[in-house]
Amino acid sequence: MKNIILVGFMGTGKTTIAKHISKITGMRYISTDDLIEKKEKLSIKDIFETKGESFFRKAEKDVIKKVSSEQSVIIDAGGGVVIDPENIKNLKSNGIIVCLWSDPKDILKRTKQHGHRPLLNVDDPLGKISELLNSRKQYYERSDLYINTSTLSIEEAVRSIIESFKKKENE
Repeated sequence: MKNIILVGFMGTGKTTIAKHISKITGMRYISTDDLIEKKEKLSIKDIFETKGESFFRKAEKDVIKKVSSEQSVIIDAGGGVVIDPENIKNLKSNGIIVCLWSDPKDILKRTKQHGHRPLLNVDDPLGKISELLNSRKQYYERSDLYINTSTLSIEEAVRSIIESFKKKENE
């Protein structure tokens, strides 16, 4: 069975939805951010602050390469993982990529209380969200499936992903 890989911007529900899918399907849940934090013994925020984004992206690439070889897992991938074409190639080699999408205002509502979002620690977080979404849109479009989490409940999103995954896997 292929992997289900959730990508998308921060605050679109990747972690929550991935854990629900894992519970329903019995597939093991893997968070790439958790693996990076464990390996580096630092939070993502601290990695960005002390070592920089390029260091983080290299660590992320190493983790993606490793988890892509797993079988029948749910992978909760970081928001910027899609920027690197090699990450997409590795993830697609054994999985179906599902992009979660949300309206910038919904993303801000979901993330504003979290100080651990290093890319949003700016004066105009809504503007930054819109800017990053626009710059990443072309990369997110490489995904196999798209789910708008602004318009669906968690349960509806999970059901839609599982149904779409089954159809894709049988193609």
